[in-house]
Amino acid sequence: MDGRTRSWWGWGNVEDAVTGRERAELTRRAAELLPDADLTAHEPPPVESFGVRPSRIQAPPALAALASEDIRDRLAHSHGQAFRDVVRALLGRLPHVPDLVVRPTTEEHVVQVLEWCGEAGVAVIPFGGGTSVVGGVEPRVGDDYAGVVSLDLTSMDRVLEVDTTSRAALIEAGALGPHLERQLRPQGHTLRFFPQSFEFSTLGGWLATRAGGHFATHLTHIDDLTASLRVVTPAGLVETRRLPASGAGPSPDRMFLGSEGSLGVITRAWVRLQDRPRWRTGASVAFTDHEAGVEAVRALAQSGLNPANCRLLDPVEAFLNAGSPTAVLVLGFESADHPVDAWLDRALELCRDHGGSLTEPPRRTDTSAASAGARTEAADTWRSSFLRMPYQRDALAAQGMIVETFETACTWDRFAALRAAVDAAAQDAMRQVGATGVVTCRFTHVYPDGPAPYFGVYAAGRWGGTVEQWDEIKQAVSEALIAGGGTITHHHAVGRDHRPWYDRQRPDLFAAALRAGKKVLDPEGILNPGAVVDPAR
Repeated sequence: MDGRTRSWWGWGNVEDAVTGRERAELTRRAAELLPDADLTAHEPPPVESFGVRPSRIQAPPALAALASEDIRDRLAHSHGQAFRDVVRALLGRLPHVPDLVVRPTTEEHVVQVLEWCGEAGVAVIPFGGGTSVVGGVEPRVGDDYAGVVSLDLTSMDRVLEVDTTSRAALIEAGALGPHLERQLRPQGHTLRFFPQSFEFSTLGGWLATRAGGHFATHLTHIDDLTASLRVVTPAGLVETRRLPASGAGPSPDRMFLGSEGSLGVITRAWVRLQDRPRWRTGASVAFTDHEAGVEAVRALAQSGLNPANCRLLDPVEAFLNAGSPTAVLVLGFESADHPVDAWLDRALELCRDHGGSLTEPPRRTDTSAASAGARTEAADTWRSSFLRMPYQRDALAAQGMIVETFETACTWDRFAALRAAVDAAAQDAMRQVGATGVVTCRFTHVYPDGPAPYFGVYAAGRWGGTVEQWDEIKQAVSEALIAGGGTITHHHAVGRDHRPWYDRQRPDLFAAALRAGKKVLDPEGILNPGAVVDPAR
């Protein structure tokens, strides 16, 4: 982290928090959008004020040097990074704190932790980088356990092997995004997987949550980049065979992808690499009619052009993040093999067919030339906004605003009705809880058969009650997503917060098979209880 300090209560690094001119401008925009909002800023309480109880458990001697009882460390591992997590920390409400944080440095340590916890009746919460926004790392496990261990694998962060011929790498699960990429760079490779949490999340976390990366089309989910897994379970080790493809029965990798540490602890994985891109080109396209922009994006998704970036922001989202009064499509292409100008030219033709117009000339980049690293102004603006969003969310949350997102995926034929239903549900819920606000929509990923809409809620909340206000809004929109034929999550995972709707989305017999699988792999039910699937205890 280059000497910077991770925040124990909010997003990212303390040194990168929103302050000064940036905070003043953010507050100004919020006041312009919601003139009745009380934007008084509140500071996080001191960690000593939480009254964290002493640890109920003690690590065995072989693991003692890896275990931490430090209060700040335990508080930082008591929650994820959802809006409700951040606000509860600001309000001093973190009731579920792990007894120990354990940082293994080898796979054998992981085996020892699971053996000890299984025998002692201690729950184990694999933590990853702690960026879950669905309660996936919160030790909310009930009273059936002697204690809770937060298992932090970030000390297991090496690239162990690179197969340049097959273009693949064996990487330990605790590798954070930037460290992973630094290790691949000398060979000219990249995993090319950049979620918004990239700086603070791990490979194992991406795998365990079936995360989605930054790129809008083609190889969007970590599933697409997974060649094989190595998983430590309480019942033993599972290691899958590395193959380009196989038709030999159901995929064992798929059993653990998305299991959120409830079936086993992913310790390493073979992942598919790509050569670092040389050619890039991009443009920003404005649409005065958002629905026309949606149709343009559908045409792009079904064209086979596979843009790397294809993010459509509705007018409110575009105003908040880029100051634009119209809907904006941020479009980009890249390749390590060939120039991509022709792909962008054809994409712009499709946009013009639907009423789109360029906001600036396209920027075309060859990274072997002096212009290396250049991007379009719009792409730079969007990228900067994209990375600053969580920090800005924290700042506004501390000023009594409700600032949160929810995401889904649906087929193109259902999108218009689903968006209308979600907007109506959110607006009605805001009225019910006394919060005035707006609902925004952008596309993060698009597929030939449908988009992944990412909705945002920006509302003037009531300080001290914004968690409860948000919970009511979340309940309403989640019901609308399921009723409208969408998924409860496209890439944010299930955790504990999405469980009620995930349980309705998945087929009953599949749920029974999943519970049976957990009983075999985790017979004592110690792994991440309550996330994805309940243990049979």
